[in-house]
Amino acid sequence: MKLPGAKRKTEAGARSLSTRSVNYSTSPLLASKTPAWRSRFLVALVGLAFAGLLGRALYVQVIATEFYQKQGEARYAHTVELPASRGRIIDRSGQVLAASVAVPSFWAIPKEVDADPEKRRALAKILGWSNAEMERKLDPATKFVWLRRQADDQTAEGIKALGLKGVFADREYKRKYPEGEAAAHVVGFTNIEERGQEGIELAFQKDLQGRDGSRSVVRDRLGRVVEDIGDRIPAMNGRDIDLSLDSKVQFFAYQRIRDAVAENKAKAGSVVVLDVQTGEVLALANFPSYDPGERKNLSGAQLRNRALTDIFEPGSTMKPFIAAQALETGRVKPETVLSTSKGSVNISGWSPTDAHPHGDLSVEQIIQKSSNIGVVKMAMMMPPREQHELFTAIGLGQRPQLNFPGAITGKLRPYKSWRPIEQATMAYGYGLSASLFQLAHAYTIFARDGEIIPVTMMHKPGGEQVAGIKVFSPKTAAQVRHMLEMAAAPGGTAPMAMASGYSVGGKSGTAHKQEGKGYAGNKYRSWFVGIAPISKPRIVVAVMVDEPSNGVYFGGAVAGPVFSQVVSQSLRLMGVQPDLEVKPQIVAKQQATAAVEESF
Repeated sequence: MKLPGAKRKTEAGARSLSTRSVNYSTSPLLASKTPAWRSRFLVALVGLAFAGLLGRALYVQVIATEFYQKQGEARYAHTVELPASRGRIIDRSGQVLAASVAVPSFWAIPKEVDADPEKRRALAKILGWSNAEMERKLDPATKFVWLRRQADDQTAEGIKALGLKGVFADREYKRKYPEGEAAAHVVGFTNIEERGQEGIELAFQKDLQGRDGSRSVVRDRLGRVVEDIGDRIPAMNGRDIDLSLDSKVQFFAYQRIRDAVAENKAKAGSVVVLDVQTGEVLALANFPSYDPGERKNLSGAQLRNRALTDIFEPGSTMKPFIAAQALETGRVKPETVLSTSKGSVNISGWSPTDAHPHGDLSVEQIIQKSSNIGVVKMAMMMPPREQHELFTAIGLGQRPQLNFPGAITGKLRPYKSWRPIEQATMAYGYGLSASLFQLAHAYTIFARDGEIIPVTMMHKPGGEQVAGIKVFSPKTAAQVRHMLEMAAAPGGTAPMAMASGYSVGGKSGTAHKQEGKGYAGNKYRSWFVGIAPISKPRIVVAVMVDEPSNGVYFGGAVAGPVFSQVVSQSLRLMGVQPDLEVKPQIVAKQQATAAVEESF
């Protein structure tokens, strides 16, 4: 017999099941009929989707297959540049003046770089960066960053020792300049991409740079090369440039002008040495200079190639040309006497003066004593056109025919605009301008028996004598050489230019510096241009010292000693035998030097 309570529970459970069954079967949603168009619509959508996928596959696989293949290759295939080695710059004996060496350059993929704080701080210290700068450089949003290009050995070793993940090394070429400051203004320099910026590096950029090669490779996601694909195009290295420069002569010339600038408390100085047989430039030195391999904080004064770019009034160095023209045309002879007394010549109410009064002088003595009055008298014997043609013939007012950047023309006005007083002052070097290189070139006329020769900075292995253009006869050139020898001997204006063991001849010059439209009262340029040996000329040497301020400023006393030293050393290095006995010459030079010093 069942209990009443148990009966009630059984009935309640049955009612619950019955209710759920009714609710399920009578649901309005389930009981409603689905329209046929809805099913067809869904089937159509699915069909369109498949059609779209099929069309897209057809487009990718058939129609645009070339484009997508290229896009795919771009994700893994890369063209790696094979840099050409830049050509060397060498001197006449094969001494290297500039060459490229392989050095490592470091770069990183910031998001891949090791996150170890200590290693990052160590890397920042090696690179000379602050920690904040390091974090800014290695921003994960940046895809690529250079850490150090053309790293030095110490930096490279430090970075490699860290072994940082995400930091990679590539090989680049860095330019090295063994001669440093001595040849900087000739050789020039390149930028970090090895493109010439100054000097020979710029002038021969196309020849030196060569042609880069390439190879196709597969890189992984970290940028590492895993496979070579396609053809390899080899690099074509640049060709070497063989200069006429003699590195030993160049170095000695640089040392002497550097010392002269210091001794005379000058602003700057330059030296040019030319071989009068071949027309080759053996030395072209300037001070101040710079190291082409380390160019931080450079100034324009250091970069200027003053021997070619600075122009100045050549002063008394023009006097031998006026005398030569007067001799060539028969207006005077070496022994012709002219009065150089003050007031003996008057031009439109103006009379030139000499530093020291002389009275009557022969043409030889006029050049020896550097008389302004005597030279003006010879110049006024010729029409302005003739004097202008003379200046043009020796290269004034024209850019030197030299494959070198920055060479300047100087200033020479048309003769039709000359007034008589201007023709007179130009005779002794005022009212026109030239560079030191132009003066050195002009003096090859006297060294080469009246011919002006072409000059070059390229070496001529044969050493054959170059042909020149006739300006004066050999007789006139020989007569002027004798006058130049007198000027550089006791009794002349530049006895301090005498060179040990060698006969020399030349002309000093001293001129006020122009400032604006006038002249600076206490600023001078001093120079000396000469030939050696005078008995059989082999070189022309030109020296300029800018703004000597140590109490002496005459060209013979300031530039003359530099000329003497450069001549002696250069001729010995060239193997030219001395043509004078040294002892008598030393005594004569000492006596002449003492006399010059007393005059100051």
